[in-house]
Amino acid sequence: MKRGLKWAFFGLLAAVLAVVLGTVLPRPLLPASASAAGAAGTRILLLSGPIHTDMAIPLTDEIRARFGFVEAAGVPLAHPQAEWLIFGWGGRSFYLETPTWSELKPGPVFKALTLDRSVMHVDIAGRIVEPQASVAGFDLDEAGYDRLLAFIAESFTRKAHAVVPIDGFSYNGNDRFFEAEGSFNALFGCNTWTARALREAGLRTGLWNPVPPSLGLSLRIHN
Repeated sequence: MKRGLKWAFFGLLAAVLAVVLGTVLPRPLLPASASAAGAAGTRILLLSGPIHTDMAIPLTDEIRARFGFVEAAGVPLAHPQAEWLIFGWGGRSFYLETPTWSELKPGPVFKALTLDRSVMHVDIAGRIVEPQASVAGFDLDEAGYDRLLAFIAESFTRKAHAVVPIDGFSYNGNDRFFEAEGSFNALFGCNTWTARALREAGLRTGLWNPVPPSLGLSLRIHN
């Protein structure tokens, strides 16, 4: 019994240390000579929940054209009150089967903690108030913003050059799910995908950011 408790303690200590080091050690190690962050350009938002993060980009005519394939699947990009297009990547089972915490089931949790296929979740939003604890804004230069958009677009699985919508799943009627590239697991999940997207945009994150507080803190430290 004592040995089991000892190993449990050391396992917990190792996990805490990994999260701390993953937050304070920057990625990339050295800042780019010309950072995309803070440049006059396009403002994006990081939306943070208890366990998940999303990216929000301004819903301009250019974005409506570039991501018109989500509108074809049912996301109303032309909604008169829509100001932001929101993207999130995550585990298929947990994302699709857990629209609210009250609907939490053992199966999706098990897959989220082990290995699962991934999906992209796309939604729209109206005005988002800044500042608030769950919202962080970043101004990107043109090159960084283009890299971010390319990374998001490439995260959708395509068959015969077309994205693959997942029918029958929606949280609010305006959102849709799509098949996505990559596998989901507890170590490299939705928040590490978001961190990678932000690095593509020219921002620095922590070395490993598995949870929203770790990602948010690393962004404040390193940018």
